[in-house]
Amino acid sequence: AVLIADVNGAAADESARRIGEQTGARVEGAETDVSSAISVEALREKADAMLGGLDILVNNAGVGHTPRPMEALDEETFDQIFAVNAKSVYLTAQAFVPALKASAASREAEGAGPGGAAILNVASTGGVSPRPGLTWYNASKGWMITATRSMAVELAPSGVRVNAINPVAGETPLLKTFMGDDTEEIRAKFLSTIPLGRFSTPADMAAAAAYLCSDDASMVTGVAMEVDGGRCV
Repeated sequence: AVLIADVNGAAADESARRIGEQTGARVEGAETDVSSAISVEALREKADAMLGGLDILVNNAGVGHTPRPMEALDEETFDQIFAVNAKSVYLTAQAFVPALKASAASREAEGAGPGGAAILNVASTGGVSPRPGLTWYNASKGWMITATRSMAVELAPSGVRVNAINPVAGETPLLKTFMGDDTEEIRAKFLSTIPLGRFSTPADMAAAAAYLCSDDASMVTGVAMEVDGGRCV
């Protein structure tokens, strides 16, 4: 059973409908502003009612800004970046860590073996190897990587694993934001920094996320995995 949260409620519902039809799983959408404590609390209430427990939490919401000098970014955009990219992780931890601890304890009591519960944070190669002109976005993702490692250490005794993935630029609506202008020349410039020679895809990220959240990664916690075609090497 999966609950999809998005600030665009109609998009969440449509994704839930499509995935449910494709997989036969129970999938629902929830309109949620992850930068709002009130909205995240409403999400927790819906999750409790729908799922009756929680095994995996994925913090995937993120916003960026177009390339510009660090001193030229307006305060409103800065605040939005850190509200969505950083504060949301704090708010979802407040809301869902108790349920994740309970899930891990239940698995242990049932003798289900290693694995426990899992949190996955979607960070960025920008938090490891920053691109110029994206300083405040890069900083928010560096924050997420540090938060991931600290969360992993603190939650390990409770059986909750915490990992992150660091995507490289990919074919998503955020790509144009990072590039500024979507032209063949700018795309070529970006691709020249990726040794495998292509942008990432949502499927690339999903495969890495599925592994890190699965019992196959039961001994993996505190990792920020670069899914980047070699860009950070």
